[in-house]
Amino acid sequence: MKRYLIAGNWKMNGQSVGNADLLAAITPHLPASSQVDVAVCVPAPYLAQVQQVCQGTPMQWGAQDVSAHEAGAYTGEVSADMLSDFKTRYVLVGHSERRQYHGETSAVVAAKAQRALAKGITPIVCVGETLQEREAGQTNEVVKRQLAAVIQQVAHCVSELVVAYEPVWAIGTGRTASPEQAQLVHALLRAQLRAASAHAERIRILYGGSMNASNAASLLAQPDIDGGLIGGASLKPKDFLAIVAAALAQ
Repeated sequence: MKRYLIAGNWKMNGQSVGNADLLAAITPHLPASSQVDVAVCVPAPYLAQVQQVCQGTPMQWGAQDVSAHEAGAYTGEVSADMLSDFKTRYVLVGHSERRQYHGETSAVVAAKAQRALAKGITPIVCVGETLQEREAGQTNEVVKRQLAAVIQQVAHCVSELVVAYEPVWAIGTGRTASPEQAQLVHALLRAQLRAASAHAERIRILYGGSMNASNAASLLAQPDIDGGLIGGASLKPKDFLAIVAAALAQ
């Protein structure tokens, strides 16, 4: 049976009181299920708070970024060692906003994934194309190139990854890839993972392009979509729980 992962991404949102209220509205309603894992990736200053609130509940927690460096004179960076201090389960690497606004290359993303894996943290490797690239027919080329850099870097640890397909043109825009469009790219990524690992079927590939309460069921019904990386809806308890329920209903 497929094991889904629904992972929220708060992005640069949150304050201590609001975080507590948000988690209090979600965690008591999460099922202890062998079919769905639920996590939330939060800004680094709130990892301690989220760890304290969520430990002992079905909610796992993750970070939104990690340094490509192990330690040293990298002011403002957060190392994988630091994340492990908070028993961080997941970390996002290569999110389109990091690639776009911080100039992260696929080589940097791959190095970050490797650092996370070395400390027992599961990297959620984000790949996706811009609207310009999609309209130019470059979707397959772009996502395969982005994923290939990580596969090459982590070598035999490929099966420990989570991959998230996030079409840049569908993030925060209200536009969403149709289930059929999303499935095509997920199937492409699955084939690429199969070529790299004998355990590709256990690698979860999430859809990260504005999944919400109304479209989650149709997206999660696709054979190669194993969950969602949830942005805005992760800040709305009712919507986030509806997405989890959609995964449970598959």
